[in-house]
Amino acid sequence: MDKQPTAALALEDGTVFFGQSIGTVGESTGEVVFNTSMTGYQEILTDPSYHGQIVTMTYPEIGNYGINAVDVESERPRVAGFVVRNDSRIRSNYRAQQDLQAYLIEHGIVAISGIDTRALVRHIRSQGAMKGIISTVDLAPDSLVQKAQRSPGLVGRDLVREVVPPEPRRWEEGLFRFDGDAATSTETSSRQIVPHVVCLDFGMKWNIARHLAALGNRVTILPGTATADEVLAAEPDGIFLSNGPGDPEPLEYAITTIRELLGQRPIFGICLGHQLLSLACGAKTFKLKFGHRGSNQPVLNLETGRVEITSQNHGFAVEEEGLPEELVITHRNLNDNTIAGVRHRGQPAFSVQYHPEASAGPHDSRYLFDQFQRLILEHLQVPN
Repeated sequence: MDKQPTAALALEDGTVFFGQSIGTVGESTGEVVFNTSMTGYQEILTDPSYHGQIVTMTYPEIGNYGINAVDVESERPRVAGFVVRNDSRIRSNYRAQQDLQAYLIEHGIVAISGIDTRALVRHIRSQGAMKGIISTVDLAPDSLVQKAQRSPGLVGRDLVREVVPPEPRRWEEGLFRFDGDAATSTETSSRQIVPHVVCLDFGMKWNIARHLAALGNRVTILPGTATADEVLAAEPDGIFLSNGPGDPEPLEYAITTIRELLGQRPIFGICLGHQLLSLACGAKTFKLKFGHRGSNQPVLNLETGRVEITSQNHGFAVEEEGLPEELVITHRNLNDNTIAGVRHRGQPAFSVQYHPEASAGPHDSRYLFDQFQRLILEHLQVPN
């Protein structure tokens, strides 16, 4: 390395990388994972599902198109740390309002560039995701490794309580369009009946709420800690279970709520919501070796035979062995054949282990929002 190192990344197994600080001064611990997306770093930074994780980008040039105020998925960055090969100091996009480094510093994110991210990712793929630390104040390898080893892991922790919204809110923003207007569905918005969708927010990406609103729904967001009585008191026509961070099994309060809501209203779950719906039906989950994170994950829809390229971000999956009879597998991840979607045999409830809201990522799975909408209209006995 030509430059004197100003930051270090250490893993709990003793592996250490030295590079340049591109974020705030300090240090931060978390589970070190990688994302294979070529774009979408701003959406990744602000996705609450990454809470407690240090994210490594496999694409070598990050920051090229800068930062803007529209392409965010929550109020602020949620990652524990950020790792890139090269951080672009030149932002080239008419929508850019800020460069990546300034954004990281503004929001107190410890980040490192200039390391061999290919070597890091190969190591994680071989050994599995592990605890780590990024520091700009302590570059001593032994000290850093000990700190990484002492840091808390993800298994058994309730990270959802650290990202849930403090109170209910009404969501009215539709999908972004480059002409500046919010997209709405003329078919749905022309109806006299406006369905009410209540979202249980376990760390929800904003583009999910935009999709639900764009279909002409009235959207209310409740904290993921809400009880079944509180959800039903909001008089929903459909219930959405959001994505979120960490291990689903410690979230007994959410599992109980979903179990009590099954059959009451149509239910749609994404990512953590998929895992929680499955757990509420009696399934089990397990931790993946290094997870699925990227906007290029192939999924097979078993009901149509079509392959969808999807955006994914999760480190846990639903176990197929012992899957309850009432759950039908609808989708499979083609990289490792894990379950990527289920539906309930007897109730209007389904879920997927990926992100059809496409922010950032492909639009192949957008039809799932329409599928949820049809279930809601059938519940309301409104002709499709």
